[in-house]
Amino acid sequence: MYQAETHGVRVTVSPKFMEAESTPEQGRYFWAYTIEIVNLSERTMQLMTRHWVITDGRGEVHEVRGEGVVGKQPVLQPGESFSYTSGCPLMTPDGSMSGSYAMLGEDGAAFEVEVPLFPLDSPYVKKVLH
Repeated sequence: MYQAETHGVRVTVSPKFMEAESTPEQGRYFWAYTIEIVNLSERTMQLMTRHWVITDGRGEVHEVRGEGVVGKQPVLQPGESFSYTSGCPLMTPDGSMSGSYAMLGEDGAAFEVEVPLFPLDSPYVKKVLH
């Protein structure tokens, strides 16, 4: 698990390589990741947009921006949490993801919440010992 806390919001990520969804011989590797967002603050807030930075094993960076997560823009009351599972395909057997959520507080103030950097590792990564 990977975790970050920003502006009273805790984001926890659990990535998992999905062997059954991957075809390494065709250069396709797939991960699922489950994210839990917990509102630890005293204010109500809504997740408005997401921004992902996906880096593959070659160091190539791909950015993804969009509204909400999994088709939702959840509202979190103080103490509430929201969890979802999504996925990421890569053409390399490893990589990483990080990002942020744009949140809107009940007072109309917008703020960013960090999604921690997390690895996308598969059993197909060639390990080099030095």
